[in-house]
Amino acid sequence: MRVRRVVTTRAGGRSTGPFARFNLSYGVGDDPAAVAANRRRLARELGVQGVVFLGQLHGTRVAVVDALPGPDEPDLPGTDGAATALPGVALAVLSADCVPVLLADPVAEVVGVAHAGRVGAAGGVVPETLAAMGRLGASAGNCEALLGPAVCGQDYEVPAAMRDEVEAVLPGSATRTRRGTPGLDLRVGLRRQLVELGVARIGVDPRCTVEDPDLYSHRRDGRNGSTGRLASVTWLDPTP
Repeated sequence: MRVRRVVTTRAGGRSTGPFARFNLSYGVGDDPAAVAANRRRLARELGVQGVVFLGQLHGTRVAVVDALPGPDEPDLPGTDGAATALPGVALAVLSADCVPVLLADPVAEVVGVAHAGRVGAAGGVVPETLAAMGRLGASAGNCEALLGPAVCGQDYEVPAAMRDEVEAVLPGSATRTRRGTPGLDLRVGLRRQLVELGVARIGVDPRCTVEDPDLYSHRRDGRNGSTGRLASVTWLDPTP
């Protein structure tokens, strides 16, 4: 089976206003009917049996998906990571500045996803996701990772104390913004963490959500109201 990965943008979909157009989150105030239509389109376009979304809380809880949830079931409650070995079942991370992490062991045929915002990344959501994948037979040495679009260090200003706290547990994350103020680049820290965990094949989507108008960014738009969420998706494709 082949490992597939897709990252959505704002293009397409039924959402309007600040959510225009392809918002995939029910939790930001968008019309639920529009979100449902967008999610149906995503599954249809990907050609999968279904898409499993995380019920994200900026934590480190990881779920193992061993059955496709029913259409009326909520997003995986209280989870910021998931792993599965089910063919044709896609796992999706919702984000609008946080780092979506897509993981796969193509040898063991296991995929995983993690929602790595500042709190979750510092708390260890990525190692927890790799551990859950390991319970399904994956090994870090065979894993590959993609760090998706996220706020870049030049645009992620934080207090100096917060920067230092994250750097202490996720080395490499500390940086300075374009204004010379304390900042964080979580993708740098996460990449170093993945290397230390034994993951050798790591890709980084260079897009910055704050700077790219085709992507949702809470940091750019959320302060003046609401904004949508893009999805980073991975699955095992059983088709030849």
